[in-house]
Amino acid sequence: MSIKKIILATISYVILTMAVAYPWHMVLFHDMYIEMGAYTRAIPSIPLGMSAMILQGLVIAYLYPFYYKSGNPIIQGIKFSLIMGLAVYSAMGFAMAAKIDINPISKFLLFSLMFQIIQFVLTGIALGLIYGKKDAQ
Repeated sequence: MSIKKIILATISYVILTMAVAYPWHMVLFHDMYIEMGAYTRAIPSIPLGMSAMILQGLVIAYLYPFYYKSGNPIIQGIKFSLIMGLAVYSAMGFAMAAKIDINPISKFLLFSLMFQIIQFVLTGIALGLIYGKKDAQ
């Protein structure tokens, strides 16, 4: 297991996720999320959000080598990342809607799903590129 690849994959996950998340959540659809009741903090906790991304990135980076055996590394990276994205979506979509009075729920779930598909396709590509490279002997 390559620590270098785990670190690189984790960093790429955080950077790519932040590159998609900030404009999506804080610019493009910020007002819509507020209207639906999805945001309950006046000022988001950046340290908590970053901690979540780092932990997600570490778990995905650590587990991917157990999944990837052969085939196109980018396609395999996307597949694995989307599988992991389902676990994240269950908490970010369904569990959040179960705990917070978000209306309409269907709109929230749809926008969460669209965001996470974009997020996990991009991070899956990076995962494939990082782990598809053979280590120098």
